[in-house]
Amino acid sequence: MALGFLTAKTLGLGFRARGAAPALGLGFGQSRSLHTVELPDLPYDYAALEPTISAEIMQLHHQKHHQAYVNNYNTAQEQLEEALNKGDVSKVVHLQSAIKFNGGGHINHSIFWQNLKPSKEGGGDPPHGALGWAVDQDFRSLEVLIQKMNAEGAALQGSGWVWLALDKESKKLRVETTANQDPLVTKGANFVPLLGIDVWEHAYYLQYKNVKPDYLKNIWTVINWKYASQVYENEVV
Repeated sequence: MALGFLTAKTLGLGFRARGAAPALGLGFGQSRSLHTVELPDLPYDYAALEPTISAEIMQLHHQKHHQAYVNNYNTAQEQLEEALNKGDVSKVVHLQSAIKFNGGGHINHSIFWQNLKPSKEGGGDPPHGALGWAVDQDFRSLEVLIQKMNAEGAALQGSGWVWLALDKESKKLRVETTANQDPLVTKGANFVPLLGIDVWEHAYYLQYKNVKPDYLKNIWTVINWKYASQVYENEVV
């Protein structure tokens, strides 16, 4: 029993069996009935996003924070399997919050790493093709979209994420926010995450202190629009 609300199609990303190659970097595995996750490798060095995001932040964010979500999710899954085998319904219910929080942390960060790319390798280059056209249609321009995401990310109280999403029902792009480590799909199974920006303090505080708007302004120089475009085209074509 894994994150039943987090389907591969809804996320636009792939699940994998243990030992197989991950699809677009999302490291889910399965051992018999026990579903596990693994920390994905970053597709770039920790220092590759400097000066926008420091190597120290990237290393701590990946090795400590993301790894903790992976470890805690796997532990909760082991406890869940034991509770299910024992028929301990109260324990099963109790574990759902840990599975949601840590599983969501793994999902969100796995997407986030793919949403970033060094500037010298095309990070920050604007979207073209179908996604570029959709941005212009739904937000008038990329600048308007960035302003909206920055404003909503800065206004988000506490910890959470700001997302560029595809609403599969309306075929429109939407800006959404989620609290804590809630994955976007908790807002509706019709939402596909194209781009997520982590606005937890651990994503920026060592470098930007308490000035979250500066972090949000600068992160667009390393956004991987090519990845977002691939996810979008997989859903709409």
